[in-house]
Amino acid sequence: MPITKSNDLKAITEIDRLLSNRHINLDPGGYFIIYVDAAAKTICAKHFGNVIDDRGLAVDPKTGKVIPAKGKVDRPSEQVFTGRTAKELCVAIFEQGACPVTMFDHAAYLGREFQRAETCLVNSTEYIQD
Repeated sequence: MPITKSNDLKAITEIDRLLSNRHINLDPGGYFIIYVDAAAKTICAKHFGNVIDDRGLAVDPKTGKVIPAKGKVDRPSEQVFTGRTAKELCVAIFEQGACPVTMFDHAAYLGREFQRAETCLVNSTEYIQD
């Protein structure tokens, strides 16, 4: 079958779908909620601390309650990072001050998500964190 943009897009979409459903270990350094602030023209990343319990679940360090993976969680962020580009946001998190990320795979994931968020910001489209 000849390679076409349509075939390439289907293959890329399938690879992304499969890899998005794999098991990942959670970062004991915490997690980020990423969003685009279109009015301010910035990518934002709220950092939340957590503890990983013996089951591998993220729990609130103050209450000991499991933090759900989906849905609204009402707890204050520890820090909010912002940037006009994915690179600027990565520099703010990874190069300026104490970095809350403790795992390489988490850092790679954040870089991919920040790039996706930047694309949505530039194209004025909705960003939904993977």
